[in-house]
Formats: sequence, structure tokens, C-alpha cells
Amino acid sequence: MLRIDFTAEDLNRLRVAGEPDPLWETVLSLMRLQDRGASLVFDPWRREVRAALARKGLTSTATALMLLARRAAYFPDFLTPGQGVADLEVGIDLVLGTPRRRLTHELSKLFPKAPPPGFRRLGEGDPRALELLGEALIRYYAVAVEPYLPAIRAAVAADRSVRAEAALSSGPQGLLESYRTVLGREEEALVTDYPFHRALLLDGRPLTIVPAFFCIRTPVTLADPHLDPVLVHPLHPAPGWLARSRREASGQLPVAQLIGPTRAMVLDALEYPHTTTALAELLQLTPPTASRHATVLREAGLVESRRQGNRVFHRRTQLGDALLNGAL
Repeated sequence: MLRIDFTAEDLNRLRVAGEPDPLWETVLSLMRLQDRGASLVFDPWRREVRAALARKGLTSTATALMLLARRAAYFPDFLTPGQGVADLEVGIDLVLGTPRRRLTHELSKLFPKAPPPGFRRLGEGDPRALELLGEALIRYYAVAVEPYLPAIRAAVAADRSVRAEAALSSGPQGLLESYRTVLGREEEALVTDYPFHRALLLDGRPLTIVPAFFCIRTPVTLADPHLDPVLVHPLHPAPGWLARSRREASGQLPVAQLIGPTRAMVLDALEYPHTTTALAELLQLTPPTASRHATVLREAGLVESRRQGNRVFHRRTQLGDALLNGAL
């Protein structure tokens, strides 16, 4: 369990990243290539990315990066310097600017005995070694993350819509309440599932919450408690997201022939929970039109609506998933 000491004053300092963080997505995607977690969701992506890395001669590059971004209890914080920084080049510059002392410390924690060949110079802050790391991250990102940005951005935008509406309707307390599936309350602290027991003291520093597409199961935070606190949480994309993303890119939603193009767009958008207002804004519909389509889809069993506080969220059901994916 992760315990974050959290006061009323901290609530007003809470920050939410509004765009995907490219380095967090890069590091977490490297971890997804090393495991079989969320296989229904990520196996098609794994197969596609592994094949693309092989075609471009980047398999060894990805393997070397996996030695840094291990699917383990610890990986170096210098790989993820941003707090929702949306620009890859800015993030890479921050990585390349990591002080030598910090590189040495974090890599010695990762490799307590001796670093693998090629990593010793990186731990010494060698400029060429850092440059090669930056190039490797950029090349891997171009294959494993960048082609999937439409789906990643859509998931982040849907999450941002939920958070924004909660903040607008109920203020900072409503924003925090919108994370209750991620964060619980325990006296003067926030608590969440974590691979091991850990406490994080904010000490007056703002907590930044970053939604991440390739994060699964539990949130992630930085290992060094002295760094600005960040909590990265899963977005939980639904199975079939890759195939749907491809169809959307080609402008083809086969179910549109059955239920009509607008209703098909509504069903597709409800992969993530949306209120009627958020759905209307996302699809550029009037609220009454969005409400009418959501009602028809709910009556058909394709969408379910659940009340959270004073808001009602609509989300696609398993039947809706099956219809959209042609799996009935």
C-alpha cells in the first residue's frame, strides 16, 4: 500500500496533467513488453510493436532500454523527469541534463553489483553515453508509442473531461473525490494499492497526478521521496482498442450501418465514462441530442448509466463492446 500524507492545504495544490507524458508512456510501455499483464488489452499491441522493432533493427535497442526500465520494484527516476510534460524533446533534454551524482546513485541502486557493459559510462555521466540513451528513447518511442497516440490522447482526454467536470461542479474536493477508484482516504492520508508498503510525505509540495495509458493494475510513483511528488495512475483501455483505433483512423465503424453514424460515434466514445455534457462537448453535439442517443443505447443494453454524487456517467457495456468489435 502507498500512503500519502494529505491535508486540506494539499488539496488546493493538487495538479492534474492534461496531456500524455511521453517519457512515462515510453518507460511503462517498455515494462508492458516484458510482461503478459492485461493480455486482452495489450497483446495485439505487443505483437505489432515487437514485429515493428524487428523490421527496423531496434530489437537490441529495446532490449537495452528494458535493462533500465525493468518491470521490477525499482527503476531510475531520471528516466521520467516530467510531471505531465507533453513534449518529448523537452523530456529528453531533462534526461540528458541529469546530474552525474544522481546518475551514479540511481544506477548503483539498479545495478548494485556491477552495471552491464555499456552502462558504466552512463553512470559516470559520459556525454556520449547520455546522447546514445536519448537517441534510443526517441527511436523506441517512434515505434512503440507515437503510432498509438490517437488512442492514448483519446483516453487521456476522456479522463481529463471527468476530472474537469468534477472540479467545476464540486471544486477541489470534487476533483479528489473523482479519483476514489484510485485513491482511498485514511484519516489525514490518501491510500492506494502498491506493490509494497510505502509512505510519501508531501511537505507542502504539490502532488501531480498523471494519467497513463500503459500503466496497469496499480499507480506508480517516483522512488526518490525528495523529488517533486508524482502519482501515475492507469487509464484502463478496453480490449479491442487497437482495432478500433485503426478503424477510426480509416473512418470506418461497421456498426454505423446498423445503428447510424452518430449513435456509432456515441457508442465508440463511451469506452470511457462520460457525463451527457462531456459527451456532447466531445462529439460536438447538443446536450439533448447526446442525451437522446445515450438513452436509446442504454435501453438497448449497449450502455449503462451510473450516478456518482450529483452526476450521471454513461459507459459502454460488454454487449456494447461486442457489437462495436463485431464479436456478437
